Amino acid sequence: MDKTTQSLRAQDVNKKWILVDAQDLVLGRLASLVANRLRGKHLASYTPHVDCGDHVVIINAEKVHLTGKKREDKKFYWHTGYAGGIKERTMAQILDGRFPARAIEKAVERMVPRGPLGRQIMSNLKVYAGSNHPHEAQNPTVFDVASLNRKNKRSI
Repeated sequence: MDKTTQSLRAQDVNKKWILVDAQDLVLGRLASLVANRLRGKHLASYTPHVDCGDHVVIINAEKVHLTGKKREDKKFYWHTGYAGGIKERTMAQILDGRFPARAIEKAVERMVPRGPLGRQIMSNLKVYAGSNHPHEAQNPTVFDVASLNRKNKRSI
């Protein structure tokens, strides 16, 4: 009986395309599942140093939900570099603003490793605010996050 560990090589990876509808889904739970899919941790052939995950397309990013009062209370800070230049933005301002897809992108980005591999993994994530996306030719399979756990979906 051979008990050697199989290590996947980059040329042996078979990537799939997955479509996720983020409407009424909880942001953190969605980001966690998407990060695992991007890394390939759902596969038996997972190899930590290889990008073996799938391509993930997320639509309806503007309709994602947050639990509790995080939409109004969660604040993101940055500094302009000038004296007194601290700025803040709430999650509600981000989701209602010009680029609501960035909320999901940043949540997933903070769950993948930093460095060259993390940047390569993040290039496999495509997030769109509306329901239209240009990846129909790849025939993505629908990944129903809401059916995995009743806590994954919220509606107000």
